[in-house]
Amino acid sequence: MAMATPPIARFTHPHLPAAPPLPGAIRWSHGVSCTGVTASSFPRLVQFPSSHSCSHRLVVNAVSASHPQAAADSSASIELAFAVGANVTPHPDKVAKGGEDAYFVSNYGGGVIGIADGVGGWAEQNVDPALFSKEFMAHAEAAVSSEEMEFNAQMLLAKAHAATTSIGAATAIVALLERNGTLHVASVGDCGLRILRQGRIVFASQPQQHYFDCPYQFSSEEGGQSAADAVVFKAELKEGDTIVMGSDGLFDNVYDRDIEATLSIFGGSDQDSAQRSANALAALASKNSRDTTYESPYSKEAVQQGFDVPWYKKVLGKKLTGGKMDDITVIVSHVVKEQTPPVEAVIEEENPIPKTQDIGFDTPQTGGVEEQFPEGLAEGWA
Repeated sequence: MAMATPPIARFTHPHLPAAPPLPGAIRWSHGVSCTGVTASSFPRLVQFPSSHSCSHRLVVNAVSASHPQAAADSSASIELAFAVGANVTPHPDKVAKGGEDAYFVSNYGGGVIGIADGVGGWAEQNVDPALFSKEFMAHAEAAVSSEEMEFNAQMLLAKAHAATTSIGAATAIVALLERNGTLHVASVGDCGLRILRQGRIVFASQPQQHYFDCPYQFSSEEGGQSAADAVVFKAELKEGDTIVMGSDGLFDNVYDRDIEATLSIFGGSDQDSAQRSANALAALASKNSRDTTYESPYSKEAVQQGFDVPWYKKVLGKKLTGGKMDDITVIVSHVVKEQTPPVEAVIEEENPIPKTQDIGFDTPQTGGVEEQFPEGLAEGWA
């Protein structure tokens, strides 16, 4: 039975004019969630859910029998892989159900990571926005090792979307690392990715949106985007590089310079360092999202897009400030070298759709590790 088209939520803020009318040439996805700059009271200390950990499966390339010397020298080879840490910090109002973001981490190749951000507007139609994002990531994780995939990030999004039957919508991003260091990325919407080399961000993905705060998204209904609309890119990574992937809850509330500063404090390239960095970035984003005086990336973009406080408040020196409360998902992946054992046969089993607890969107447990982040990372930098 076809679902009635839900009304499209608009950007709302007590000091801002209404969002512009939808362009007639654009077919909009159902259930678009467009929220404003908000803040509310929330416990100062953030409790983190138990985080997904990933031990990398070591797979070696077979050496040609026509090159016996090469075979002799390759009793052990060195290839690149991810050392991963991840954190999900739900919106304060969605803690009980674990939020509406979903993510997965796979050992395939050098590692595969992905995030989907469920579109909250579907809640107005009594649809749980988390269902679509969770199922989307489950199918993506299940498809990474299929024979026809061959590290094709855009195809991975397409297969996951085609297999998802839940009603709803989500933005999504996936990144696949080959053992030779080639990174393949595809994204639809405003989930993002940063590549750091020697502690500096050398690449930042750009969000896709119809207009301010209304991103491109996969949908169960006609009018949404598809993998054909994805931004696709490839990068050659080196040992020591770091990938920071996040939902918009991270990048709307944390500047790139703060990402660099945070990772420099939690130096290292192992999984423990990646986990501590992910925890710290999520904590910083959560803190900033609740700060009504913080000039966030989100509020700065709002001003650039024509939203601001009334003129009479500008005369008094007032300006639009505040973070954006949202689900926050962060995946930090250090690129490391792993020495593999001698060539051996590896039998791949068909990978079923993983259970919820296996792909990183289970409900946060109380009593999680509390990760402290340095005070003042963003102070005075807005």
